Amino acid sequence: MPTGRSSTLQEPAEIRTYKGQDRALRADRLGTAGLLLSVLAASAPLMVVAGVMPTTFGVMGIVGQPLLFVILGAVLALFSVGYAEMSRHVHNAGAFYAYIARGLGPTAGAAASLVALVAYSAMQVGVFGILGFEISGLFATYLDIELAWWIPALLAVAVTGGLGWLKIDLNAKVLGVLLLIECVLVVVFDIAALSKPAAEGLSLHAFNPETLGGAGFGTALCFCIAAFVGFEQSPVYAEETSKPHIVVSRVMFLAVGFVALFFAVSAWALTVATGPSEVVKTSAEAGPTLLFQLTESRLGTTFTDVLHVLFVTGMFAAMLSFHNVVARYAFAMGREGLLPATFGRTNAGTGAPATGSLLQTGVAALVVIAFALTDDKPAGDPTTPVLHLFTWMGSVGALGVTLLMAAASFAVIAFFVRRGTAGAQVWRLVAAGTAGLALLAIAVYTVKDFGVLVGAEKGSALSWALPGVIGAAVVIGLVYGAVLRRSRPETHARIGLGNEAFRLDQAAEDTPGA
Repeated sequence: MPTGRSSTLQEPAEIRTYKGQDRALRADRLGTAGLLLSVLAASAPLMVVAGVMPTTFGVMGIVGQPLLFVILGAVLALFSVGYAEMSRHVHNAGAFYAYIARGLGPTAGAAASLVALVAYSAMQVGVFGILGFEISGLFATYLDIELAWWIPALLAVAVTGGLGWLKIDLNAKVLGVLLLIECVLVVVFDIAALSKPAAEGLSLHAFNPETLGGAGFGTALCFCIAAFVGFEQSPVYAEETSKPHIVVSRVMFLAVGFVALFFAVSAWALTVATGPSEVVKTSAEAGPTLLFQLTESRLGTTFTDVLHVLFVTGMFAAMLSFHNVVARYAFAMGREGLLPATFGRTNAGTGAPATGSLLQTGVAALVVIAFALTDDKPAGDPTTPVLHLFTWMGSVGALGVTLLMAAASFAVIAFFVRRGTAGAQVWRLVAAGTAGLALLAIAVYTVKDFGVLVGAEKGSALSWALPGVIGAAVVIGLVYGAVLRRSRPETHARIGLGNEAFRLDQAAEDTPGA
């Protein structure tokens, strides 16, 4: 089948990608529902409503956050048009880097693989910080026990690593239950807030474009796009889905639409509950406790206590979702020679990428331990776990994923141009190009305002050192790709091709008329 590369890289004798069943993820493990729940879990709805939204209102002063989610939803829907079409032609657990390799070349794919590994790892590790802090807070509040944040964080690392070894359909069930419960609780709050508004009533002021003005707009844009992270992960599971050429693209559009609508309504409910003219002030004063204060006054103490507990389980679901993605990227990289071959093998019993899971578990444990050893604050102080570990790592990860989406948009264009089918795909390519430019602009804003994102003082080295992590991944990946091209041309030629057992034409044979 065409690969979208130049003819010099298409010698059949040089590109042998099928390496046996132990180098293949198990097919037909996920359907539409299982895949949708798996990717939506990464968006952590309750964490976004309780954490991201009050921060965007209070710190950045953007009243129009509901409109911001609508705008970002539109941009990411445009991105999904080309990305979804690409998913019908390329099935690879290394989704982003595979697409970029097939469109922009194997060297670019090598760089993208390292960026993806770093970005998703950073996002997952960051969540361990806020999870540990919240659990230690629950122990202090309900059991009167003082518990250092890093103890539950390390326990969560171990549990997540254990689940990563299990079957993906079992993981999907765990994620699905946790996700559905937290979504129901947020919807209950939304209904309560809209049925009992503040003095300004059911105001739609937050959807007025004028509410997006102000110096904090760029920062809010960067902060809110992280809330969407997860929908783009569906191609990672293509090899494990039934009818991947249909299911993957369907899930992407469902996920983008759900996240945009769900978060826009929830952000609007917060403005209605406090009043649009008071939401910035109230959010600045309450911070992450805003949601819990509003639920206690409307729904009572018991509901609020349950919400606190589900806040923790929702974060755990997000961690497990990110863990599964990182493990599959490591697996894909090991299978294609970008990492040692041992990472490209699956667990004989469960079909899970066990070695990749072990790698992510080890990295997470080391990072949590490093932050714990440098934490000189008393128990209950959020500086290290939340303001540093969570905020720093989350911002680094969001920047990396935004750049990957931009690069993938341009890779889609190059892929179909090289195949000679650009004319037939012209409207999809226009959508991809538009989304790519918009995502590049968001990435520029992110780098420009990185100091604000991580709460660094003016002139702080963090403003360039943290985004420099992604920059270093790009450079190292490009150099590595160039070295592979010269020293191991067969490995270089295989980048992005994955396992031929999961080619589109084979999947299509199982679905007559698809």
